[in-house]
Amino acid sequence: MQATSNLLNLLLLYLLAGLDPSKTQISPKEGWQVYSSAQDPDGRCICTVVAPEQNLCSRDAKSRQLRQLLEKVQNMSQSIEVLNLRTQRDFQYVLKMETQMKGLKAKFRQIEDDRKTLMTKHFQELKEKMDELLPLIPVLEQYKTDAKLITQFKEEIRNLSAVLTGIQEEIGAYDYEELHQRVLNLETRLRDCMKKLTCGKLMKITGPVTVKTSGTRFGAWMTDPLASEKNNRVWYMDSYTNNKIVREYKSIADFVSGAESRTYNLPFKWAGTNHVVYNGSLYFNKYQSNIIIKYSFDLGRVLAQRSLEYAGFHNVYPYTWGGFSDIDLMADEIGLWAVYATNQNAGNIVISQLNQDTLEVMKSWSTGYPKRSAGESFMICGTLYVTNSHLTGAKVYYSYSTKTSTYEYTDIPFHNQYFHISMLDYNARDRALYAWNNGHQVLFNVTLFHIIKTEDDT
Repeated sequence: MQATSNLLNLLLLYLLAGLDPSKTQISPKEGWQVYSSAQDPDGRCICTVVAPEQNLCSRDAKSRQLRQLLEKVQNMSQSIEVLNLRTQRDFQYVLKMETQMKGLKAKFRQIEDDRKTLMTKHFQELKEKMDELLPLIPVLEQYKTDAKLITQFKEEIRNLSAVLTGIQEEIGAYDYEELHQRVLNLETRLRDCMKKLTCGKLMKITGPVTVKTSGTRFGAWMTDPLASEKNNRVWYMDSYTNNKIVREYKSIADFVSGAESRTYNLPFKWAGTNHVVYNGSLYFNKYQSNIIIKYSFDLGRVLAQRSLEYAGFHNVYPYTWGGFSDIDLMADEIGLWAVYATNQNAGNIVISQLNQDTLEVMKSWSTGYPKRSAGESFMICGTLYVTNSHLTGAKVYYSYSTKTSTYEYTDIPFHNQYFHISMLDYNARDRALYAWNNGHQVLFNVTLFHIIKTEDDT
């Protein structure tokens, strides 16, 4: 019985997962639905799962009845325990009164022996003792009531135990094993889902966490989303122009302490702050041009460069803060992207997916959002998210899906703690936004919503 209860509880834990469907307006019929965020305050990854509605056990009604009966028996057991404690206390009181009664009996014998000389004295003592015994009467009455109640509870528990035994016999060993196997299969499927869990829709941005305060008002810092778990190198590029020096740190801890591991002197100055490190190479916009450069850190040389056709540059179509931020290079779960504007698209944002080796444009999408009205932007799972400002009160205001070639207006606020953001990029490995906020290097945590289709979906 205990094993069955544990399995039921485990199954409920997986199925319920802590979400309130009435608040999140989730329809579990669509498939596995997962809310995930980068980490909790202790640094652990978080995934909350809502399973699709389906009949996991052919005897749900009997299992539910069994669970309700088990809860009822447990509640009764607790009540009996309380009554036992109370009756034990009262029993000790009765024993004390019994001792006093024995003393009274001895007094009666003494009175019988010498009733003339001691009558008055012992009568008074007897009266006092009888006054002390008066409270015993309601105690005894309560003791009788509790004893009857305990007897009734015991009888009901015997009846319930018989019902439970009958239900367990009806379910049988085969159904128990089947339920156990279904729970194990569910657990396996959840693990598989977690491994495949990459893409989702942005739901919330939390933070920021200030990692370091350094550099000028404008700059960029980043890690490689395709690096291995043991490779946590950080790259740091101060200012938005007139600089060619990239500083490398072996870890976040070294970055915070200022312990550089290496510096790189690029062959060209960069423009803006919208660079990205992807698969061991730095991609940046060459100063005063619409040329994209791919520079290998390991080889210390340029591997490719290509002009981004029709892309505005040198503050023709920057973000709202300026700073030669015309061309924004970024990466997500899908690959490498360039976000910019052209005269052909009336200064509105163009999204291009790039070949990471040749920098060739593989496909482009033209949006209707003016590049000059955007505070910053970043890609998550092939969707571009655009903020409406780089100042206080900024929020994610617009999104464009390259998968469906559709857009929507959003309202996802985030805390611009230091009042001026000049770089905001998503890192798919860390599931976080890296930002340069007025000379502060900060991280924002993101929460994504996922729908995973299952084999049972039609």
